Amino acid sequence: MAPIQTICVCGAGTMGSGIAQVSAAAGFSTILFDVNETMLEKSKASIEKNLLKLSERGKLPPDEVNKILDRMLFTASIDHCRADLIIEAIIEEREAKATLFRQLAAINQYDCILATNTSSIPVSEVATTIPVPARFAGMHFFNPAPLMKLVEVVRGKQTSEETINQLLTVSKQMDKTPVVCKDAPGFIVNRVARHYYLEAMRLVETGKADIATVDSIMEASGFKMGPFRLMDLIGMDINYNVSRIVWEALGKPERLHPSPLQKSKVDAGELGRKTGKGFYEYI
Repeated sequence: MAPIQTICVCGAGTMGSGIAQVSAAAGFSTILFDVNETMLEKSKASIEKNLLKLSERGKLPPDEVNKILDRMLFTASIDHCRADLIIEAIIEEREAKATLFRQLAAINQYDCILATNTSSIPVSEVATTIPVPARFAGMHFFNPAPLMKLVEVVRGKQTSEETINQLLTVSKQMDKTPVVCKDAPGFIVNRVARHYYLEAMRLVETGKADIATVDSIMEASGFKMGPFRLMDLIGMDINYNVSRIVWEALGKPERLHPSPLQKSKVDAGELGRKTGKGFYEYI
């Protein structure tokens, strides 16, 4: 099979923008698609800012900034989403993802690989909506995508070995560390991480500790970010939905019940960094 040359990322939010930056920096022709043109403009500005910071710190040759940006196309037209590999990074809702993949399958060749960056939705469920499920898999990056090395490559029930191998190759070309996972609720990282987030919020809900103390202790223990800072970075809505989906998929065990504290933040629109306020306030 021909090597991957063009990658399309669908969704210009924090994760999609990060994946697109990683893709272009690795030398792939990269398309970033979002129906929201304002999001695309913000994404382009954010990526350029990130690349300039890397250049200023001596981590990227100055002439590489424009070369990377020149490899990128920012578009609000799905007709431009023709690629060897398409990575979906939109809202964490089954039907929204299924609808998008049906549209993508209709305009791409049968040998195009379709991948979802879902944190928790079963890959095999989404695969039933496309004509060639053997060419479908999970490719789960972690925030912030340009910095985090791990990628979970999730094998669906019908995912071919060839598809898995191609995703492993692409991940390594992106300087990532891929790990093949089974299609289980939350996969590996988000299954384990539920307790990291939920127990932290229970400590605060029951008055046993405050947010700043929990974060400080976990960071002093070696974690790059405490749970509350990390939830603010990921996005409160995204993190809450992952907790809800994993909880429901496992039969609603009490130990994994989504946090009322986090739900109150979602309901108030306090989603973290992207809205300027979450567990912390951002200027």
